[in-house]
Amino acid sequence: MTEYQPIPSAGKSRGRKPQGRSALSGAERRARYRQRQATNRPVASPLRRRSARQPSRPQRWRTAVAELLALQAEYARWLDSLPEALCDGATAEALQTIVDLELDELLAIALPQGFGRD
Repeated sequence: MTEYQPIPSAGKSRGRKPQGRSALSGAERRARYRQRQATNRPVASPLRRRSARQPSRPQRWRTAVAELLALQAEYARWLDSLPEALCDGATAEALQTIVDLELDELLAIALPQGFGRD
C-alpha cells in the first residue's frame, strides 16, 4: 500500500483524505463499493404494487376543459378588478380575448368511446 503524502500546494488538495494511514488500493475501493451496493439494494417483492393507471382520454379531456374554464373565470375576475388606468393597455386586451373565448362549446363535444362503442 502507498503511504499518504499530502501535496504541498497553495490550492486545495484533490480528493478526500484517507480514513486510515494509507490510501486504499483500487481493489479495496471496488470491494467497498460492492459492499455498499449490496446493502442498499431493495428487496424485490413478488407482490409488487403496480403503479396507478392513467385516467382515460375522455376523463383527461373533461379535466382539461374544467381547468380551462376555471382559468377563464380567474382571468375574468382579474379583468374586472383591473384599474382604470390599465383598461386600454395590452394586458386588458389579452384578458378580454381570453374572456371572450367560447369554452362552453368544449363541454358540449361528444367524445368517441372507441372500438365500436359509439
